[in-house]
Amino acid sequence: MFTGIIETTGIVKDIITSGTNKTFWVTCTLSDEFTIDQSVSHSGVCLTVEEIIGGMHRVTAIDETLLKTNLGSWRINSVVNIERCMQMNGRIDGHIVQGHVDTIAVCKNVIAKEGSWEYMFEFDKQFSPLIIEKGSIALNGTSLTIFNVTEAGFTVAIIPYTYEHTNMQYIQIGEAVNIEFDMIGKYVNRIMTSK
Repeated sequence: MFTGIIETTGIVKDIITSGTNKTFWVTCTLSDEFTIDQSVSHSGVCLTVEEIIGGMHRVTAIDETLLKTNLGSWRINSVVNIERCMQMNGRIDGHIVQGHVDTIAVCKNVIAKEGSWEYMFEFDKQFSPLIIEKGSIALNGTSLTIFNVTEAGFTVAIIPYTYEHTNMQYIQIGEAVNIEFDMIGKYVNRIMTSK
């Protein structure tokens, strides 16, 4: 479990394809602090640390993960958001994030304001029951509040701190990002549609 508060960013240093899997070597300021078998969020995707060597760590994404996320589009030098799993002895500054990406959204517009940025995204409208105005969403693992909600889209506002300390600054129009809808909203939707 995560909070959506990004600790640092990492850089993809190597990608190895084996069958339908992709293995990524990532370097970040926390790589040497990780432990083998630790769950770490990589741009919102919960991946298991498999190996640590010289300031880099190795993780693998299986076919299911590659189909539902943007990991298949990662390249050498891609910048990814990194968050270790939450500790249950402190405040949750974002919201509860599982690291289980639901789908991707495509950036449709970026507007630079004086001191902030607005990003507009579109996604498959089958997921529209899972978002609400001023609700929470994890975008590349970052806990954000959505507004201007439509049947198949939403907007997020990015403050300077988030812009500077996550990979939001690198997102271009037409680029896909990982989204995880609010877990509580998903359970409520499931209960309501199962009746």
